[in-house]
Amino acid sequence: MILVWIEFLICALLILFSGAKLARYGDKIAEKTGLGGIWVGLLLLAAATSLPELITGIGAVTLVGGGEGANLAMGAVFGSNLFNLLIIALIDTMYRFGPLLSGVSRGHVLLAAISMLLIAFAGGCILLSTEVWDGAIGWVSIYSVVLVLLYLWGSRMIFKRERNQTEIVAFRSESTSPRRAYLGFAIAALVIVGAGIWLALIGDEIAAGTGWDTTFVGSLFLAATTSLPELVVSIAALRIGARDMAIANMLGSNMFNMGIVIAGDDLFYRSGSIFSAASSGHVFSAAIAILMTLIVIAGLVFRPRRKTPLRMSWYSVALIVIYLGGAYALFTAPWG
Repeated sequence: MILVWIEFLICALLILFSGAKLARYGDKIAEKTGLGGIWVGLLLLAAATSLPELITGIGAVTLVGGGEGANLAMGAVFGSNLFNLLIIALIDTMYRFGPLLSGVSRGHVLLAAISMLLIAFAGGCILLSTEVWDGAIGWVSIYSVVLVLLYLWGSRMIFKRERNQTEIVAFRSESTSPRRAYLGFAIAALVIVGAGIWLALIGDEIAAGTGWDTTFVGSLFLAATTSLPELVVSIAALRIGARDMAIANMLGSNMFNMGIVIAGDDLFYRSGSIFSAASSGHVFSAAIAILMTLIVIAGLVFRPRRKTPLRMSWYSVALIVIYLGGAYALFTAPWG
């Protein structure tokens, strides 16, 4: 069992390092191709840093398979959403110039609302699949198609709103040739692909060796590991003063997780609709993510002026408490 944890640590380090490189070279590609800053924060970086969730989920449903694989994949997605929202609280504690959300664009409210809509729909689809209809057409669920369409619709709305705003600039401190940017991006992506497949197998071994439920393992261990790139990118963005980039990456990653990653997992899950195989614990995770997103929206709308004596904003305290409470519930509750 010790060897499994060593493998988990190595895999986490690979994703951490490669995720940082992936985001850096992805931004260089955006710079060379002339893409706007909004696409860097909301789409390119969000997609790049969410690649581990996609690859881990596909690895789980193809290599582990069955209900265990489905729960590992869905747990990694919903748990990643929770961890991404927790990262907002963590970087708020690092920000020394007051509450972080008070200094970013109010346009993030729309992004948060759309991500919350996608999370609510995905959670509702799990309930519909078990109680009404699994939505399966062949081996793919119609619910996944709707999620993709909602993601594309939401992305278009955000772009239309933000296209006239000042561009976000990040990771532009050094000159990189287009060839080096494309090659670096490809290499980092390949490392993450391999690590993601490996991580899915490790997650199944952890669940088997400890007796822990696959829903908990996916929602905590796999989700935290696959969210390491988001953490790295957000800290880097905060250090160069790109506060909007940091928040957009978190909320954009949640959108991508719901709209693209779940659909990808469902496409490779050949035993039917992945929603019908998922446990009710993921609905609980979705509800916690919605609550945490509402707290982020409240922080964006009310924009507190000062932090608490704990050197955290009130919304950061709330996010941390809710995350820990949710993790405890996932660990203790006998989800079906």
